[in-house]
Amino acid sequence: MGSTGNTVSAGGPRFDLPEPDAFTRPYWEAAARGELLIRRCGGCGRAHHYPREFCPYCWSEEGAWERASGHATLYTWSVVHRNDLPPFGSRVPYVAAVVDLAEGPRMMTEVVDCEEAGLRIGMALEVAFREAGEGVTVPVFRRAG
Repeated sequence: MGSTGNTVSAGGPRFDLPEPDAFTRPYWEAAARGELLIRRCGGCGRAHHYPREFCPYCWSEEGAWERASGHATLYTWSVVHRNDLPPFGSRVPYVAAVVDLAEGPRMMTEVVDCEEAGLRIGMALEVAFREAGEGVTVPVFRRAG
């Protein structure tokens, strides 16, 4: 979604901030408003994530942005206890996860506000948004309800 680059800040390089481009800008602008967008193919009708200019199923370039419901289920996760890249080291432990969006696509993300012992495959999640810095807001997920 744009490149996730080595954005340089006053504290050194940042490895967690995306670099929005002309194509992904609507996605990041929606996230800043508290909305999760996905792409839906006009050719085959399937939704996909991460946003890209072509459908990964049929290769059509007839995709359109669609507001996702924000509902998901936990597919898998890993608790990260050590990460030397800034700013991750100051955030450990954190839960890196893959979720199944209600619309169908899988999404790599982070689960927040949930103890490790409370995580279960298939648990209901809902989107939340975290200000990541430098004007970037990223979608994360938390326990639904």
